[in-house]
Amino acid sequence: MSIDECPLKIPLNTFKQALREGRPQIGLWVGLADPNAAEALAGTGFDWLLLDGEHAPNDPRSVLAQLRAVAPYPVHAVVRPVTGDVALVKQYLDIGAQTLLVPMVDTAEQAALMARAMRYPPEGIRGLGAALARASRWNQVEDYLQQADAQMCLLVQAESVQAIGNLAAIAAVQDVDGVFFGPADLAASMGHRGNPAHPEVQRTILAGISTVRAAGKAAGVLTADPQLAQRYLDAGALFVAVGVDTTLLVRAARDLSARFRTAPAGSSAEQPTTDPPAAGRVH
Repeated sequence: MSIDECPLKIPLNTFKQALREGRPQIGLWVGLADPNAAEALAGTGFDWLLLDGEHAPNDPRSVLAQLRAVAPYPVHAVVRPVTGDVALVKQYLDIGAQTLLVPMVDTAEQAALMARAMRYPPEGIRGLGAALARASRWNQVEDYLQQADAQMCLLVQAESVQAIGNLAAIAAVQDVDGVFFGPADLAASMGHRGNPAHPEVQRTILAGISTVRAAGKAAGVLTADPQLAQRYLDAGALFVAVGVDTTLLVRAARDLSARFRTAPAGSSAEQPTTDPPAAGRVH
C-alpha cells in the first residue's frame, strides 16, 4: 500500500474534548525551555503541560523542539505566546500547537481577534501556508485545511481589573473555549501585589469561575497550593495547573542542600565513604 493510500490523520485535541465533556484537566507549568525537561515531565501523569513563552525564554523554534519531545506521550501541550499577536499565533499553530493560552486579554474585542487568528478564512484570518507547516505534516495530513479549525482550542487570560469587568463579555465570545485566571497579575491589578491569596482576590477568582461556567465555557487557574487547587476544582474550574517546573526543581534542590548543610557534626552525611562504587553508578 502506497503512502498516498494511507494519508496522515490530524491529531485529535483531547484537551479540548475533555473540557467540552466537563472532565477536569490537571496541568503543570513548564518554564525551563528545554526539550529534555519537557519530555521528562511528559511522562509524569499530568493531563497537560503549559509551555510558557510569556515569562520563560521560549520562542517558536524552542517551543517546536518541546512539542516534538512531548508528542509521543499521553499529555497535551498548551502553548502560551508572549502576547496576543495575530502573526505569532499563526506561527505557533503552524508548528503544531493546537491549544494556545493568550495572556493579558482585557476585552471581548481582543478575545474575538484571537479567535479569528486561530481559524482559517472565511471564519477567521489565519494565513494559509500548510505546505510549510509541521501542523499539516507538510501537506501530508488528509484535508488539513478543512479539519484544522475544529481542533483549535483558545484559552484567554483574565488577569486585570479591566478583564474582570469585561469577563462575561469575554466568556461569551464565540470560539473562546476557556478563560484562565492569572492570580499574580490579578492580585497586582487589584492593589495586592505579591499576595494572590488575599481574600478579595480569591473571592474575585471564585466568582469569575462561576461567570465563565455560566457562559458554557471552561475556567482555569494556576496554584501550587493543593487545598486551593481543590477549592477551584470544587468551584467548577476545569483546567487547573498545580505546580511550576522551576519551583519544583529549586525547592527540591534547596531541601536536599539544606539537609546536608545542617547535618550534625559526625553524622553520616559528613563522613567520606571508602566503599567502592555500586555497579552502574555514574560519577
